[in-house]
Amino acid sequence: MMLSCWLHSSQDLQHVLERFAAECEAAGMRISTSKSEAMVLDRKRVACPLRVGWRGGEVLPQVEEFKYLGVLFTSEGKMEREIDRRIDWCSRPQLCGRCTGPSW
Repeated sequence: MMLSCWLHSSQDLQHVLERFAAECEAAGMRISTSKSEAMVLDRKRVACPLRVGWRGGEVLPQVEEFKYLGVLFTSEGKMEREIDRRIDWCSRPQLCGRCTGPSW
């Protein structure tokens, strides 16, 4: 699951995450901090420690890139690495037979 939103501050993002966690708890679920990561989309590196859980909880690890549904997202918001990754993948006929030959 990917939670995304446009916010102006890390406090706003923390508030949205707390509300999301409360809704999960109300539905009998909880956010797994061992399976969750945080990423801030910005042109420069921004530290944004997000906490999940009661009494401050655990800090989610902040990453610079991650894959979601097979697409590579980077914190800078650029797509060059994803495009290069796809070109490289399709240039190997043994891995991607449907990318070679006619497209019909």
